[in-house]
Amino acid sequence: MKRILVTGGLGYIGSHTVVELQEAGYEVSIIDNLSNSSIDVLDGITRISNKRPHFKQLDLRDKKGLSDYFEVHQNIDGVIHFAASKAVGESVEKPLFYYENNITSLIYLLQNCTKHNIDHFIFSSSCTVYGEPDRLPITEEAPVKLAISPYGNTKQISEEIIQDLCKISDIRSIALRYFNPIGAHPTSEIGELPLGIPQNLVPFITQTAAGVREQLSVFGDDYNTPDGSCIRDYIHVVDLAKAHVVALKRIIDKKEMVSFEIFNIGTGQGNSVLEVVHAFEKVTGQKINYKIVNRRPGDVTSVYADTKKANSELHWKAELTLEEALLSAWKWEQKIRNNN
Repeated sequence: MKRILVTGGLGYIGSHTVVELQEAGYEVSIIDNLSNSSIDVLDGITRISNKRPHFKQLDLRDKKGLSDYFEVHQNIDGVIHFAASKAVGESVEKPLFYYENNITSLIYLLQNCTKHNIDHFIFSSSCTVYGEPDRLPITEEAPVKLAISPYGNTKQISEEIIQDLCKISDIRSIALRYFNPIGAHPTSEIGELPLGIPQNLVPFITQTAAGVREQLSVFGDDYNTPDGSCIRDYIHVVDLAKAHVVALKRIIDKKEMVSFEIFNIGTGQGNSVLEVVHAFEKVTGQKINYKIVNRRPGDVTSVYADTKKANSELHWKAELTLEEALLSAWKWEQKIRNNN
């Protein structure tokens, strides 16, 4: 039975991926520093899968601590690397923190992978590397644009570091560039847990519906889109988690075409901010108090994936609908409010 290390495994996407890994028969170890997650998530994972993954609270920037971890845990067969800071706005305000946290931790992790002959590595990347796309939908061949934020730049640099290492080592890696993950596990045991004011649309919608936030701001209604609001590709987090398991199996089974592969992970369909708001209202019966405000700096007009490569080569396809994702997010919001 393969043992997979999941860094950031108590975070939003990480926790859902841990569940899917365990349900696929993998043994899972988690490293998380709990800077943007909660230890309670471990209980949620355990309740879903009836299996408690091994957990170590550790900051990947702790070079000695990480080295000691790998010396003790010699039975790791692969790594799925989520651990990183991810707020675009915060990265503009704290660029050095983002470069240290996202890049240094990756380097230390890869050093240990090479030392201990761990040659399966899945990297959590982002569609932010494409910037404002030249054409839609976005394929994997689209040019990587000059990053508009330090966060986006850390994803670009990380991909380059991994690719360079793959050229001169036995490591085989897949970078999954995902679009906008939303929703929660159907059990409502785990979901998105933003600290402070949500940076993403759907948790802001659910918190507004729950009365935690007074009003949702829609940033601009004058974009060149059907209703004037920005368009994104919203993918259910469970579909996204399953893509990581499929990608991991691809390199374990030696099915990869080259040592470093890139796949877009999205639905292939774009929905505007206002479409998402209205879909949420329809599926939940909750009216959202929203207001059109000025555009937000750095927002691109329209971004959605071409998923043909993932569909054909990974044999993976997003199956859950926008409505299913929004309903699961609302049920999760209701649960955490009832528990508080």
